Amino acid sequence: MPTTKEFTVQLEDQPGTIGKLCRALGDRGVNLLAFQASSSERRTEARLVADNPTITKSVLESQGLACTESEVAQVKLPNRPGELGRAASRLGEANININYAYSGADPSANSSFVIFGVGITEVARAVAILDQTVAAART
Repeated sequence: MPTTKEFTVQLEDQPGTIGKLCRALGDRGVNLLAFQASSSERRTEARLVADNPTITKSVLESQGLACTESEVAQVKLPNRPGELGRAASRLGEANININYAYSGADPSANSSFVIFGVGITEVARAVAILDQTVAAART
């Protein structure tokens, strides 16, 4: 499974801010593959994975939004009971802490995938473990 680039943006927690962000990306032809947002104390933190990181960064900058870029582990799991639990457990068994996770859609396969945010030094190892987990689920 691949690593992928994730953008994290801090927004004002006000009506319309997420819509404005997503519309600006869409107007430039960016397809959001995964998106997660949560708010606390008048701020909203949005995490997103897009099909074109270069244009995504350009749009965020043009909107005056500071963003951080991170490499995250992305895994496509079989759509059946227990697969997310199996993948998350394997990371735990390898002493890799999951800081956050969310899902998205793979438009080429009409299926979903999961993004695991783990420590920066753990991404490559997490990807290898998740690859093994998916391969074992196929047999």
